[in-house]
Amino acid sequence: MTQQMSRSSSDQRGDADSHILSVAERGIDPAPVTATTQATATTTASASSQPPASSQAFFQDFSPEFSPANAPDDVSSRHARHAARAAHAAHASGSSSRGGVPRRSASASSTSENAREWLLWCGIPVLIVLLMRVFLFGFYVIPSGSMLDTIEINDRVITTKLAPDLIKLQRGDIVVFKDPANWLQSESSMGGDNLIKRLIGLPGDTVACAGAGQPVTINGVAIDESSYLKPGVQPSDFAFNITVTEGHIFVLGDNRANSADSRYHQDDGSNGLVPISDVLGVAIVRNWPLNRIGRLDSHHEVFANVPNPA
Repeated sequence: MTQQMSRSSSDQRGDADSHILSVAERGIDPAPVTATTQATATTTASASSQPPASSQAFFQDFSPEFSPANAPDDVSSRHARHAARAAHAAHASGSSSRGGVPRRSASASSTSENAREWLLWCGIPVLIVLLMRVFLFGFYVIPSGSMLDTIEINDRVITTKLAPDLIKLQRGDIVVFKDPANWLQSESSMGGDNLIKRLIGLPGDTVACAGAGQPVTINGVAIDESSYLKPGVQPSDFAFNITVTEGHIFVLGDNRANSADSRYHQDDGSNGLVPISDVLGVAIVRNWPLNRIGRLDSHHEVFANVPNPA
């Protein structure tokens, strides 16, 4: 048995030597080629020559010239992949630029839109308030006590400017008016040259009082002013009798004991009357302080039984 195995080995070595000599004489690499080696080489070559399916799809989509069949080596393949990716990115960027607004432009457009919205929601309300302030409402601080207890010192009131031009003046209205004839020398002003009083007599009315303890009469009819007069104050401490001329009004303060009103200026050239053209508005609301916010009552009911002037 041992002799047979040795002989077989010798035979194999002899065959190999004969193969080497034979191929060497023909100028061929003498390395032994076996069926197993050939199969392995063929399998390896086939595997290395074909990239993965994902790589095949990538090359087919973005770089036909670098298909697996044409890829020369690994370095070239990597370069091809990088080039294809760059081309794809450039293509996507170009599509985005053509299909929409560039990012910087979109940002600028958004800022502009925000500015327009700010103007819409903030600017327009401010403009409306300013227009209302100029054409519809007046705002005043009361520095004197001539209208106590209806209006206290340092109260703030809002007037409507629609009166007297668009809204007709009525008896009982609380009116703000410009100083008609240096009335401010005997009374604290509202700032500037404005005063505030209650309208008692309209053009044509005869307003009178017989003196202390007596009511005020309008066109011969007595009125009950207890709803707005300061408690404990007389309608008038002295007698007067004034007929209101055309284009004027007769005014009194609610605190008659401390009000330099129409009664005190009968020698001012207008018989203590206020030109309707000097009326700046009718007070409608007390808007400060917070605990006194509320509507200012004109008490038109007090004058309900007053007849028209003869």
